[in-house]
Amino acid sequence: MRLFGLAAQQGRWFLLLLGTIILLCLGTVYSWSIFRTPLETLLNIGATESLLPYTFVLLFYSALMPITGFYIDRIGTRRVTMIGGGLVGIGYILSSFATNISMLILTYGVLVGTGVGITYGVPMVIAARWFPDKKGLAVGLTIIGFGLSPVLTAPLAKGLIDAYGVKQTLLILGIAFTMIILWISTMLKVPPTGWKPRGWQMDQSNKVRSQPHKSRLLQTSSFYGLWICYMIGTLVGLSAIGISSPVAEEIIKLDPTLAASSVSLFALFNGLSRPLFGWLTDRFQPRYVAVASYVLILIATILMINAQEGQVITYLIAFCIFWFSLGGWLALAPTATLALFSAENYPQNYGIVFTAYGIGALLGTLSAGRIRDLFGSYTYAFYPMVLLAVIGIIVAITLLKRDPIVIDNTENSAPSP
Repeated sequence: MRLFGLAAQQGRWFLLLLGTIILLCLGTVYSWSIFRTPLETLLNIGATESLLPYTFVLLFYSALMPITGFYIDRIGTRRVTMIGGGLVGIGYILSSFATNISMLILTYGVLVGTGVGITYGVPMVIAARWFPDKKGLAVGLTIIGFGLSPVLTAPLAKGLIDAYGVKQTLLILGIAFTMIILWISTMLKVPPTGWKPRGWQMDQSNKVRSQPHKSRLLQTSSFYGLWICYMIGTLVGLSAIGISSPVAEEIIKLDPTLAASSVSLFALFNGLSRPLFGWLTDRFQPRYVAVASYVLILIATILMINAQEGQVITYLIAFCIFWFSLGGWLALAPTATLALFSAENYPQNYGIVFTAYGIGALLGTLSAGRIRDLFGSYTYAFYPMVLLAVIGIIVAITLLKRDPIVIDNTENSAPSP
């Protein structure tokens, strides 16, 4: 079998690159802050209103991703990508014609969010199936596109806005994303049943007794352990991300321009952690990698609880860790899903696990600001993070391990802890 004119063993790496490019396009939603100020002026809206399209993007992205997992195998990766990519492009294009915030919520928040949710899981499924020997690394390398997207697309969007205005920028991005994603979708494919890399053999000692019904996923303690751990990692990470600049200005007294520019550094750590955590989860039991993530969070929270005015290095180290940890969970969770449950049902299984991200995202984007309003300082937002990290460590150690009732009934089973 050949891919892109090469033996499948070599050609499969190009599928990772294509998946990364798709996720670079989708990850532009994380650059929404670049659009907010010009849209506030254009539509005569406040800061709270300008945040609503982004909130709806997260909501619909989180809601559609689990549902899509049940249809990828029925519809096919190419069609799913075409549908999702088309919605993303149409959403951007229609947003360029929005004359009020309600229309923008519908076109950007609902349509783009739905498109992202439909498309997001496809590159990961392709990576996992073509790389049964390197699942964590392959998934991590693919989703690095989503994490690093703001590093590339935020300056691009800013340059386009300065040159052409915000409406034209949305139109240009919409057309570009439609063309790129639809073109790439024609080249996507999953391996035939039974395919495996030349010379690779699954470790037979990793096979365990199981049964064939994917519904048993919800009857395993390992699922609830992974779900809780993923939710905590997302909640803490997105809480910290949401207050990165305000904390710098309020606690550290950092210049607002410098505080904003530091986000690019944090986004770099967020992206680079994904292949690293995927690689680690390939080699170590998921619960150990999860515990390491929570230990990093504890270090970051302790640094910020004790941070004082002018301690710029402390702030940068702490928030690099927060962003690094969140990016790590976005590779750890899908790789752990492959390691703990049947690889055959991965799209459905990870779709269910991904609901933890949705809950964590909702709570994370709301909690830190609310704590600041109640107690008068962002410092108090870090105390609950300490408690959550400790809970995460306990849950990971006690529950995040393979349940003996789950089986891997395929040749592509991932290593068990």
